Amino acid sequence: MKQITATGTTVEEAVSQALVELQTSEDRIEIEVIDEGKKGLFGLFGTKPAIVKATLKPDPVDEAIAFLKKVTKQMDVDITVEVKRDGKNVELQLSGDKIAILIGKRGQTLNALQYLAQLVANRYANQYINIMIDAENYRQKRKDTLEQLAGRLAEKAMRTGREVTLEPMPSYERKIIHAALSEYEKVQTASKGTDPNRHIVIVPRRR
Repeated sequence: MKQITATGTTVEEAVSQALVELQTSEDRIEIEVIDEGKKGLFGLFGTKPAIVKATLKPDPVDEAIAFLKKVTKQMDVDITVEVKRDGKNVELQLSGDKIAILIGKRGQTLNALQYLAQLVANRYANQYINIMIDAENYRQKRKDTLEQLAGRLAEKAMRTGREVTLEPMPSYERKIIHAALSEYEKVQTASKGTDPNRHIVIVPRRR
C-alpha cells in the first residue's frame, strides 16, 4: 500500500499535489489531514503549509491479477494477463506456456480460478465487480459446444417426448443453454437443484 505526504498552501492544494505524485484520481486515495496550515500576517509572516497523508487504495483488478500470477506460478505456469474493462465487467485473458493446465477438464480449473479471482477483487471493491477469465479463447469454444449440445438434446426430447437432464454446470453455462433453446417452441428449459449440482432439464411441451 503506497503512502506519501504532500504539502500546499491549503489542504486542497496539498491533495492536488498528492494526486499528481501518485498519478491517480481522488476516488483512489484516502486522505488524512495532518496539518490544515496557517495563513501568516500579510501572507508572509508565520505562514504554515497544509500537510496531508495520502494512501493509494488497492485496485481490485490489480489485486486479482496478482493473486492469479501467484497461484499459477505455484502451478508452474507463467502467465501474461490482458485486461479488458467495461464498467463493472472485467475480462482477464490469460496466455502463456502450458496454458491448458489452467483450463482443466471442461474448464473446471479455469472456473475455479475465476471464482477465486472474483472473491479477491470484490474484497477491495466499493461496488460489485464481475470477473471473467478466459484462456486460448476457451469460453467461445465452450459456448459453441454447449449450443450444439443443447440443439441435439432438444431434438432428443422432442423425438422421445421425455425430459432430458443435463450434467451440472456453472450459472453462466446454464444461461447459454437457456438462451440457445429460448426460441424452440416445442421444448422448455428449467434449472433444478442447488450449486454445485444445479443442472438444466429440457422438457418437451405437451400439445
